[in-house]
Amino acid sequence: MTESHDISKPQNATPINYIEFEVADIAETKRFYAALFGWAYEDYGDSYTAFNDGHLDGGFALSESPKTGGPIVIFYAADLEAMLSRVQAENATITAAIFPFPGGRRFQFLDPTGHELAVWSDK
Repeated sequence: MTESHDISKPQNATPINYIEFEVADIAETKRFYAALFGWAYEDYGDSYTAFNDGHLDGGFALSESPKTGGPIVIFYAADLEAMLSRVQAENATITAAIFPFPGGRRFQFLDPTGHELAVWSDK
């Protein structure tokens, strides 16, 4: 997971470029992700905001009935326990406590809309 890839190679010519979440409450979602990851935002009206995590662009689209249950977005943290504490401080629902897997450890949680996310570490 930490291996870098040369996107100029043909097999890597279509990297993930943008990720978008449908959310029930943009203000709460922005507050939640800013508290956990320090993201800044650019609003496009009342129903859309864009973010950049330093590597990937994305956005939050307001929806009356957000779809959840798709792919799990997985973040990396050098200090997994510290990130778990931050997630718990935001009263997020932990769906999987820290568990080992080949190459590291991770935990999973729900954001305010119900999207399941994970954080992993190789330490």
